[in-house]
Amino acid sequence: MTPAVIQLAAEAAEAAERRSAEVTDWGARIAWVIGLLVFIAFVYWLMRQGWKWRGALQGDLPELPVAPDGLPEHRLALTGRYHGSTTAGQWLDRIVAHGLGVRSRVELTLTDAGLDVVRPGAGDFFVPAAQLRGARLDKGIAGKVLTEGGLLVVTWAHGDKLLDSGFRSDRAAEHAAWVEAINSMNTTITTEGAAR
Repeated sequence: MTPAVIQLAAEAAEAAERRSAEVTDWGARIAWVIGLLVFIAFVYWLMRQGWKWRGALQGDLPELPVAPDGLPEHRLALTGRYHGSTTAGQWLDRIVAHGLGVRSRVELTLTDAGLDVVRPGAGDFFVPAAQLRGARLDKGIAGKVLTEGGLLVVTWAHGDKLLDSGFRSDRAAEHAAWVEAINSMNTTITTEGAAR
């Protein structure tokens, strides 16, 4: 090999080495990952603070009533999901006080005394018949949108507020019977109250 060829080979090897410079800068990559994790934690913390703040604003809402002993025989019962409660007529104004913002499984029982809401893993509550204001089929409540009529929304009075609570039965065909039963109870209660 001539010195010129050796020189050329050395220059070619040097050029190839410059072109294949290190692609991954591990220090910068680790810094970006740590920065991203800190940002995600900060956003989560802000969301949690917002939830607590909303609960504090709704602190004037009284404690939820519990079911009395010896409820009469049930008219209707269903199992399904509880999707949350909102201020009546404002489907995006979620109520989070007293655990009403927590989604869960639900067992609903309608009796002449009222509506018993049993939520495994969350707080149970009872809506006395006198506090029931009506029921309707709807398509959404804060954080949950379904097909038209896919949600049973029960309107009830609690303290000085009217609330809408959204439920979805495991068998959605049951919703219509619930709307009819609750609305007929409300008519009966209103009529009896007016007659006094």
